[in-house]
Amino acid sequence: MDLTGLAAVNGFFALRAGEPPTPADGQVPLSQVYAGDPAPLAFRIDKVSARLRAPERRVAASIAHLGIAARLWSVALGSAALYDEVPDLAADALHWDPDGSSPDDLWLVSERPALPATAETLRETIQNGHLVPLAAAFRRDGNISPQLLWGNAGSALAAAVSQLRSWARDAERPEVGKRAAVIAHELFAHPDLRSTGALRAGAFRRHSCCLYYRCPDGGLCGDCVFDRPPKPSTTRSSPKLVSE
Repeated sequence: MDLTGLAAVNGFFALRAGEPPTPADGQVPLSQVYAGDPAPLAFRIDKVSARLRAPERRVAASIAHLGIAARLWSVALGSAALYDEVPDLAADALHWDPDGSSPDDLWLVSERPALPATAETLRETIQNGHLVPLAAAFRRDGNISPQLLWGNAGSALAAAVSQLRSWARDAERPEVGKRAAVIAHELFAHPDLRSTGALRAGAFRRHSCCLYYRCPDGGLCGDCVFDRPPKPSTTRSSPKLVSE
């Protein structure tokens, strides 16, 4: 599998591969994060909080989570759509740099055979193998609702589809965009993702908010549940924010 071709879509789809990084490189296996080591995730949330001047920790946690979810879905879905196979992205083989960002934050150290490019593969590898324990890790760090985290997961998956479809049009590879959309629609059939929003004709509208609008320079994302940022006095009582 040509990982260089993945990175050509954009940085979110990039994946480094090779010998395991040394501890000095800052990389840790994601399995270490999922097993309960709080330091890497806390470092990442603190970094995001400082960069965005987040008003509360769960805002920074949500944005940090959304970024990681986007990287995981993009690498897996991009591989499936471009190469009709998926690298074995098991949590013990996928290393992550909490101080890095795409394209340099993920490093695959596995030489295991590639997996079939099916929705079931992505569900087991990414949804169950990463997103479920990743959400648990974020919830150990602080108060953040599971509905918001699943909303982030749905938003990240829909964004990966959109970016692949756009790249496919520019590259005159329509089969890539079609394959990505078919797999994504199967993934959204799962209850945990189906409840996150509506994916129709390539557009996605989520049923929750990632909270980015609460940052001083923040705003609404393109798929946000809100049509306009809620006023501070109504944020807690808005019926749309049941997932906060």
